[in-house]
Amino acid sequence: MNNLVLIGFMGSGKGTIGRLLARKTGRFFLDTDALIESFANRSIVEIFRTETEEAFRRYERDLAAWLARSVSAAVIATGGGMATAISRDDLRSIGETIYLQCDFATIARRLANEAEREKRPLAASIETLRDRFLEREAIYRARADRIIDANQSVEAVLEAIG
Repeated sequence: MNNLVLIGFMGSGKGTIGRLLARKTGRFFLDTDALIESFANRSIVEIFRTETEEAFRRYERDLAAWLARSVSAAVIATGGGMATAISRDDLRSIGETIYLQCDFATIARRLANEAEREKRPLAASIETLRDRFLEREAIYRARADRIIDANQSVEAVLEAIG
């Protein structure tokens, strides 16, 4: 399996870095949130509104199993909670897991725009974001094969990944 799986908190740059990394390495780029929206034929916000967070996590677990069986030569940007929904072994069955680690000040700055937060159903307020960030930090670290400082410029992050 030669996939690279990017994990990290919302706003850590998984989509931006993922697209550029895919281009740089000649891989396909896949975004798990976009794949789930396509499968469900609804936006993530609508999935959270009409179902539950646990239902969304089931979509993520089903998608993880499909990715492990069916995808190679890709850079895969996961949703911020996907690493919490599946085990380290399940992530590793998809590919090498890279945690794009950002400090909370960077996350808050990147998600300061209300329109950016509205796309993210679990980003209702800065306080809610901080609580989730603190809950997930140890999980991301435990799931990662590599940890990259994503507080840096995009170019520096790409260089660090290699």
